Amino acid sequence: MKIEYKENEKQRIDKYLVSLNLEKLYSRSFIDKLLKNEAILVNGKVVKKNHKLTSSDIIEITIPPKDEVEIKPQNIPFDIIWEDDDIVIVNKPAGLVVHPGAGISDGTLVNALMYHFKEVLSTRHDPLRPGIVHRLDKETSGLLIVAKNDKVHSLLSRMFQDRIIKKTYLAVTVGIPPKTEDTINTMIGRSKRDRIKMTVTDDGRDAITHYKIIKYYDFFSVSEIILETGRTHQIRVHFSHINCPILGDNTYSTLKRTLSIVPFHYQKKVKYLLANHLKRQALHAYKLEFEHPITKEIIKVEAPIPEDIQYTLDWLDKYFVTE
Repeated sequence: MKIEYKENEKQRIDKYLVSLNLEKLYSRSFIDKLLKNEAILVNGKVVKKNHKLTSSDIIEITIPPKDEVEIKPQNIPFDIIWEDDDIVIVNKPAGLVVHPGAGISDGTLVNALMYHFKEVLSTRHDPLRPGIVHRLDKETSGLLIVAKNDKVHSLLSRMFQDRIIKKTYLAVTVGIPPKTEDTINTMIGRSKRDRIKMTVTDDGRDAITHYKIIKYYDFFSVSEIILETGRTHQIRVHFSHINCPILGDNTYSTLKRTLSIVPFHYQKKVKYLLANHLKRQALHAYKLEFEHPITKEIIKVEAPIPEDIQYTLDWLDKYFVTE
């Protein structure tokens, strides 16, 4: 690709290429990478990103081929909540891993996306995770934004980094948080005792969780949760930390801990619920609100409450309504 610089004033090449807003040059970091790899020449010569362009300079850009990574398309069902030419918002069911990883090569949401959308997904950020801008835990259900091209992927990533995409979760907790509405603000890092788990620690990364209790029960509560940061397992770690673990979470709580909170005559009912109806943590990402990075439209979407969590809410209404 060749571009002639026609401006009268000198301008840095990296800033100029960003200003062109070209689909193939989808982010500043990608442009910097091309310059560093000598894939961008000016008048046939290698230049650095701070090189000043002058009128009539010829810029030659070589876009490297995309990495060929084979991901098996699989017809795995999921719901599409919203879609346009750049973005698709899906409702991920509980039990579905988002993307291939250690020991997992198929059966993921990415395999399903490849089946339904073929080549219309972003790939340059990570060929093993086409379209994936953010994640949900395997056993957490709800809304995920998927990028259909590299440019929108880059823009969405920046929006998540700048914390301007509003994500709201619904959670059932065992025990009742101390305040009706509050913010949990800690540091979260990898557990030194169990490398699979995260924990509140003094040497982790900042983690901020806002919650509001929307319904009280005897021994349980239902909360709306808004994440300001997006650390691994953040909600589950934070609510376990305040001694109100997410109901059904077997990583950051135990059945013994849950049963210790309810009276003995209710324990059999709790066991039955967790054995037969709620077989994962009661956590659902059910609302998303953000400004579309291309069209600037305000997108507000909501995912229906999944059957197992709705059953749990009805069960709470039946046995644990606060008088």
